[in-house]
Amino acid sequence: MLHRYAFSNFQSFREPTEVSLRLNRKVPQVGWDVVSTGGHRLSTVTAVIGANGSGKTALLKPLVFVAWFLKNSFRAPVDSLIAVTPHFSAIDEPTEFEVEAEDPDGQLWRYVLRLTPQRVLHEALYQQKVKGFSYVFVRDWDESAQHYQVKQQDFGMAPSEARKVRPNASLISTAAQYGVEQAQMFTRIHLQTNVVATGRMSFRADRDLPVAARHFALNQEQQAWMVSLLKSWNLGLSDVQVREQTLQMPGEEPEKVWLPFGVHTDRQGLKHELSFFNESSGTQSAFVLLAGLLPALAEGGLVVVDEFENDLHPHMLEPILDLFAHKETNPHKAQIIFTCHAMEVLNVLHKSQVMLVEKNEECESTAWRMDSILGIRNDDNFYAKYMAGAYGAVPQL
Repeated sequence: MLHRYAFSNFQSFREPTEVSLRLNRKVPQVGWDVVSTGGHRLSTVTAVIGANGSGKTALLKPLVFVAWFLKNSFRAPVDSLIAVTPHFSAIDEPTEFEVEAEDPDGQLWRYVLRLTPQRVLHEALYQQKVKGFSYVFVRDWDESAQHYQVKQQDFGMAPSEARKVRPNASLISTAAQYGVEQAQMFTRIHLQTNVVATGRMSFRADRDLPVAARHFALNQEQQAWMVSLLKSWNLGLSDVQVREQTLQMPGEEPEKVWLPFGVHTDRQGLKHELSFFNESSGTQSAFVLLAGLLPALAEGGLVVVDEFENDLHPHMLEPILDLFAHKETNPHKAQIIFTCHAMEVLNVLHKSQVMLVEKNEECESTAWRMDSILGIRNDDNFYAKYMAGAYGAVPQL
């Protein structure tokens, strides 16, 4: 489970910024909070709100980047740049990341990374012990010697190979290719997201519906769960069918794809089938969204979603978020972090589960957890006060 992450000099954020999912004893039992295997109280839901262009998506990207770097940087082209963009006022300064997360056995880990687009400058993995964190490995670039210095404690990678890891790759991603067990554990991170290096991956029915349909076709239990949820969400559906179809474009070979079909019942009780391409954009979005949420709920993991409510009615937010609130629907304590413009979320979540983001006149973004603002009471009308500008992070029009 994710405890916290921090970063600096990344896109519109120049100064150090932290997103914490930890909850202390002062936070009341408000739902969407669990006790981890390691005994830590954590939130399973975090909402990120703020004006357009404030940096909400940039607040999500560090998690997505670090997950990619740990899992896939070994596969990047040898001479490619690392996909990080420093703040334009500090392009000659490195970007830094720090992530603390707990594995299924309750062990807490800390990963630290400092780099430029050209190379990793510092990479380290720490494991929590009784008296604090102890390093598993530390990798530092020695500018004068023009090579990496690496020290390890029970990591298991041959020292000669560790020193030769490419400047644009993670030691963990590389070690996993050599069969290092600890490294392979980190490459199995379960993260579902619609965020890529360039921002939110926009919804495309012709691409996303077949992908989601294929997922449900191969996961019958999740397909039944998806059908039950869509039927209960007042979308006019009495069933959803997923079938394999053969498509052929002019001049191309036939291709088999999975496609979804909505079943509707009229006043005479007769059933009518409609391709999902003819369903509303809200119904399509809900179908695709569930293809990302249900695997995490069924297996555990983290979901990072930009513009969570895209094409959905604001009243849909609470029943979808409720899936993360209950042991029955979230047995493995999956977590979700999302941005949205539906301020109704402030009527649902506790102040400790909301991050506010705004950008100043120097084009620098800042973010803070809402419960860090002095004077906010648990029984305040968060929605009304936010809309009135009491907490900041609103458009100045």
